[in-house]
Amino acid sequence: MSGKYDDILYLPHHVSPTRKRMTMAERAAQFSPFAALAGYDEAVWETGRVVGQRLELSEDERAVLNRKLQIILAALGRGEQPEVTVTYFQPDRKKAGGEYVSYIGIVKGYKEAENALAFADETEIPLISVFDLDGKLLKEYFDD
Repeated sequence: MSGKYDDILYLPHHVSPTRKRMTMAERAAQFSPFAALAGYDEAVWETGRVVGQRLELSEDERAVLNRKLQIILAALGRGEQPEVTVTYFQPDRKKAGGEYVSYIGIVKGYKEAENALAFADETEIPLISVFDLDGKLLKEYFDD
């Protein structure tokens, strides 16, 4: 059976005298995906990422939260350092909105200038962001 390319079919493989042979990894890199729009995938992901909106407390909820804060401040005044769970709104760094997170820690003080609760591990949470306070001390006063 004779074919059109029989004259070159069994020639030895060409080896360049000036260029070194590619490794398998270099050869595979030629066929890797090409990202013509650098950062596009991240931008699409960021746009689709859902963030929550800050909830407004009613007057009654605000009054309860203020009462809880007064109980914590009174305990601090007596030299106690109560452990509390703080649920607060953490704004998102890239988009409007954010998320509610809970933090458990030992309150060591109140920073009046910053209007924030200060915790034993140096965490500070601004009271403007606080949505709820909970803990053993507060359970004595409130039946949630």
